[in-house]
This record gives sequence, C-alpha cells and structure tokens, in this order.
Amino acid sequence: MWAYEKRLQYPVNIKNKDLRMAKILVTQYGGANGELAAALRYLNQRYTMPDNRGKALLTDIGTEELGRHRYHF
Repeated sequence: MWAYEKRLQYPVNIKNKDLRMAKILVTQYGGANGELAAALRYLNQRYTMPDNRGKALLTDIGTEELGRHRYHF
C-alpha cells in the first residue's frame, strides 16, 4: 500500500537552531491538537460507527494520517 523511501521530499539545510520553531513543530505533531492525536481519534471513532462504510472510511483516514507522517511506535 505504501512505498517507503528513506529520503526527504524537499532538501533541508539547517544552519542555525531555532528553539521557538522546534517547540511549535513538536506541538503540532505531538500535542493534544496535533496530527498524531487526530489520527488516533479517527481510529478510535471507528468503533462507534453503526455501519461498515463509516468504519472503513475512518480506518482509511486514520491509517493515511499515520502513513503520511511515518510515525514509529
């Protein structure tokens, strides 16, 4: 389903540390309203869906979110 290539989509050249920006990025990915939290909410909500189409949709959205950001557990 996914092809994993260990390379960046866009080249990154970090010259100076920016701790304020790092804090913002960490909040977006790991905070209460971050991407990971959203993906997990989709996957948890699928258990309350009354029909299979709804379950399938939430499963697809949740797994796409996890796959897109390549979280490692």
